[in-house]
Amino acid sequence: MDATPLFDLSPLAQMLLLAAVLALGPLAWVWWRGGPKTSLLSKRHSLTVWVLFLTFDLVVFGAFTRLTDSGLGCPDWPGCYGQASPWGAQQAIRAAEAALPSGAVTWSKAWIEMIHRYFATAVGALVLFLACASSWRSKPSGVGTERLGMGWAWFTLAWIVLQGAFGALTVTMKLFPLIVTLHLMGGLVLLALLAWQVGMQRFALGLSRPVEIERSWRRALWWLLLVLVAQVALGGWVSTNYAVLACDTFPKCQASWWPEMDFGAGFVLWRELGMSADGSWLPMPALVAIHYAHRLGAYVLAVAVAGMCWLLWPRPALRAWVMALGALLLLQVATGLSNVVLGWPLLAALLHTAGSAALLLTLVGLLRLTVPAASARVPSASAAGWAT
Repeated sequence: MDATPLFDLSPLAQMLLLAAVLALGPLAWVWWRGGPKTSLLSKRHSLTVWVLFLTFDLVVFGAFTRLTDSGLGCPDWPGCYGQASPWGAQQAIRAAEAALPSGAVTWSKAWIEMIHRYFATAVGALVLFLACASSWRSKPSGVGTERLGMGWAWFTLAWIVLQGAFGALTVTMKLFPLIVTLHLMGGLVLLALLAWQVGMQRFALGLSRPVEIERSWRRALWWLLLVLVAQVALGGWVSTNYAVLACDTFPKCQASWWPEMDFGAGFVLWRELGMSADGSWLPMPALVAIHYAHRLGAYVLAVAVAGMCWLLWPRPALRAWVMALGALLLLQVATGLSNVVLGWPLLAALLHTAGSAALLLTLVGLLRLTVPAASARVPSASAAGWAT
């Protein structure tokens, strides 16, 4: 039995120091690049864009960690066998790898897992700085736009702390499918929060202007976002339960248009990886049900995205966004099919995750950019915040 404690906080201080050092790179580049004449809000905007970009990369690298079976490359948290890096845990890692060469712990998997943790902690440090910067006021008597979106910034910090807790549970609960799926969804919510703030800042800086669309169209955008979120959650459930290859043909599955499926067993949320609620192995019909539900959801989402593209195409101001939606839809179709018929290749799986995140960002960007007809206005600095 593995006697490694699940929680060992002894390397936490070293890891936080490393995260601070990693965060200094983008922070220094943004904060001093424009010189003293650059406004505080402009610097915050540049840094938020950086954090958004890094968070997108973190989501994709998280998928890489999962797809390479590296999620338990270090079986404790936050370090690796009580060390701040795999270098200090070489003996324990080598022993575990020698005992089970194809197991969860190997030298490469330990590094992949720890790089993901370093990356996540550095992003957390940058989000902390953004929250603090949103509360700064360079002029004691001035309000201006310096505190624009302060509530959003602090809520984002609280969210990333919660996301870190789910990251810890992912390890300590041994890749419990529900926890892993929620961790993925939490990363996408973090992306959405950052994208919304970028849009707010662009309005305040005059870098973009609201685009009027019919109220029904904007409601349709919100519904499309909800459909996408549901589909991503289904995709996460497929991945965390390793059900991608339960159907290895298209358009049929198991040589049938409606194969044998057990939705009851497949969608029991509180169970261990590979196990049914009663502790027995998860049967193949349950895995087929998980896979097929995601496939059916993909049909609905594809039609909805195509319909939205058709609806918004006549608006020249939104044409680039519509083209992005269409291109991402084609990417998702291509990579989804590749996962099935090519045996779940790593590159296709990573691109499928990246495409899902990019679709989410595109829809959030459209919702931030558009306003119901007859109400377009640039949010004022004094009114901006939670209600913006």
